[in-house]
Amino acid sequence: MNQPEKIIIADDHPLFRQALLGTLKSKLTYTQWLEAETIDELNEQLNAHNNSDLLLLDLNIPGAHGFNTLIHVRNHFPQIPVVIVSAHEDHDTISKAMNYGAAGFIPKSTPVDGIYTAIITILSGHTWLPDTFEQSQNNNTDIDIAERVASLTQQQYRILMMFAQGMLNKQIAYDLNVSEATIKAHATAIFRKLDVRNRTQAVIAIGQLDLSEAGFESR
Repeated sequence: MNQPEKIIIADDHPLFRQALLGTLKSKLTYTQWLEAETIDELNEQLNAHNNSDLLLLDLNIPGAHGFNTLIHVRNHFPQIPVVIVSAHEDHDTISKAMNYGAAGFIPKSTPVDGIYTAIITILSGHTWLPDTFEQSQNNNTDIDIAERVASLTQQQYRILMMFAQGMLNKQIAYDLNVSEATIKAHATAIFRKLDVRNRTQAVIAIGQLDLSEAGFESR
């Protein structure tokens, strides 16, 4: 297998990134590694490097809101395989990640050499999952809201995430350098696509895609 040209790693824990990159850089010597600690930084990397070979995504990166970021990336950057690297190792989290389009799921408890093997397996076109995992049936309710989130444009998704942070239309308009009327128009489109009536219902809807606390191990 030829070495990948670019891999994005989105994780807000510097020590984990340093440990991972310390091993991977010595094995993938020709690969350019692009790092992101927040969703905004990840979006910048994806837009600037949409020819990347792989994205290693931590589900708990600030602003990710559970599986919403995975769904968004798979919809807008389908050419980039996404591998979840997470401290959440429960069966439900792994199953949902795969249902929402992940190319593999690597628990953070995996030894670094094992993570390298998983990455090489995925870059070769195969799926990689923990040995203990068995795929279960899809949850139709979750799949439905995932499809609705996937239908949002990049700007609509960004505004929805700002709604989830509790920001007012005036604040969002200022941050995005547009008018409040534009934000209201986007909000109307977002509500229609999510089949909700207002902000509160929209935030509750995407909350279905948050991570379960079951099986979570503190990092």
